[in-house]
Amino acid sequence: MQFQKLIVIFIVFVLLWGCSGPRYKAPVVDAKPIPTQRIKTHVVGPAETVYSIALRYDMDFRKLSEINGLNAKHQIYYGQVLKLEGPPKKTAVSPQRGQPVASVKVPAKVQDRTKNQTVVQPIRRAAPAHNGTVTWHWPVKGEVLEKFQAGEGLNKGIDIRGKLGEPVFAAAAGEVVYSGSGLRGYGKLVIVKHNEQLLSAYAHNRVLVVAEGDKVKVGQKIAEVGSSGTDSVKLHFEIRQDGKPVDPLDYLPKP
Repeated sequence: MQFQKLIVIFIVFVLLWGCSGPRYKAPVVDAKPIPTQRIKTHVVGPAETVYSIALRYDMDFRKLSEINGLNAKHQIYYGQVLKLEGPPKKTAVSPQRGQPVASVKVPAKVQDRTKNQTVVQPIRRAAPAHNGTVTWHWPVKGEVLEKFQAGEGLNKGIDIRGKLGEPVFAAAAGEVVYSGSGLRGYGKLVIVKHNEQLLSAYAHNRVLVVAEGDKVKVGQKIAEVGSSGTDSVKLHFEIRQDGKPVDPLDYLPKP
């Protein structure tokens, strides 16, 4: 019994001695965040065009074309590495022989439907808004759910409530320069070029009824409202001026 008490006293002594001794801690190192590197190149994917890539990076398509020395038609090919910054190239280049131009192909049925497309009267009973030579109308009738967020905001346009399958109209006359679903986060997307400075984009459509190269008039049906690439039925509408997103409400007529 006496022997057991001695053992307990010895263990307590050892523990107390260890607690009173010096403690050694690992040196504290400030964890610095990994620096964010600016993306400098883009590898062309299937069905991409200069216009869809420029939209993705908030660039002017002309600048993107100049940096990479593209030809007058801004042609690119699948797998091509495009520079996103740098001085312009003096010599324009054409897509490599044997490489397909990165452009979406629309089925013949869709192309046939677009040839005799009916021009619909503007859906808003409001005076059209003018910006230079471009006359703007609302692309779809509905409540504005989300407004434009300037700067680094997540919304580079406006979201308009719509009904599934209702027509989406060209907000101004121009040429379709992209029609497809290759741009992440936009679902089925149409981009219309109105002049060298202004583009408009129509996202999350259910059906696209125009093809690249089609000439469209203001108020012409170009798609149907859907929910592709999003969780609700709506039209996401953007206007780009010299590649930069601008507030569509500054261009569209007041309802």
